[in-house]
Amino acid sequence: MPHRFEDADRWAAVFDDPERDAWQQPEVVIRALDLTPGMTVADVGAGTGYFEGRLSAAVGARGQVIATDVEADMIRYLAERGARDGWTNVRSLQVAAGDPGLDPGSVDRVLIVDVWHHLADRQAYAARLAAALRPGGRIVIVDFTLDAERGPPRHLRIGADAIVAELGAAGLVAEVTADQLPDQYIVVARLAAEGRPQ
Repeated sequence: MPHRFEDADRWAAVFDDPERDAWQQPEVVIRALDLTPGMTVADVGAGTGYFEGRLSAAVGARGQVIATDVEADMIRYLAERGARDGWTNVRSLQVAAGDPGLDPGSVDRVLIVDVWHHLADRQAYAARLAAALRPGGRIVIVDFTLDAERGPPRHLRIGADAIVAELGAAGLVAEVTADQLPDQYIVVARLAAEGRPQ
């Protein structure tokens, strides 16, 4: 990984800054997931839990949110925040870099926000995500455009077309959605056998 995020308390001021809502537009991201009550959704690279409250509410008491991160301190922070904020259906899980840590056929949705550009072997990672999907499952990847005002250094960014190709090589059908964010694109993918994303 080219960048570490070890101090969760320090990063919380950045990741959970109220001003983030204006450019992250979480309601647009959540809508792209097409969540219904009872689903299991994984937030890969959940960080300090910016999306967890929204995901928790969307899947309801019968659903489950699996919040993963490679950083032990992020997992600590997520667990504490979940207890404080009453996220009874959120489970935090530390995973190894390069492995989403999701069991085969275990999730209905996968959300990956501002993380894809950190992954080393993205095609192999995409294949693991594909294996984790249940029938009708969907992966939503949000990352920074090449010319965004904010985000990682430009040389670390990945174009949306490259992500679509990486997902395709892993047996997924992906496309860039019409809903674009101020500094980011949204890519939605599902298993190739199930046809084009809706």
